[in-house]
Amino acid sequence: MPKRILIGTVVSDKMDKTVTVKVERKVKHPLYGKIIRQSKKYHAHDEANEYRPGDRVRIEETRPLSRTKTWSVLDRVQAGKGEAFEADLES
Repeated sequence: MPKRILIGTVVSDKMDKTVTVKVERKVKHPLYGKIIRQSKKYHAHDEANEYRPGDRVRIEETRPLSRTKTWSVLDRVQAGKGEAFEADLES
């Protein structure tokens, strides 16, 4: 079974080796038809403590690492404001 990959925003990095990632999705209301945003927060493993609040990251589903942590951060998609980020343009 393939692992799910989601893109979200880091909202907290206060835990050691763990970040909280908020993933938003847009769904259509079943009765009224209006497009609404729904969000969910996931705890993701960050081995080097390198991601900061505001960063857009990709997270991947993994085996359970703790009671609440079953996701791991793959890479940074976009840096948060106020932080320099060097992109890898080679690949």
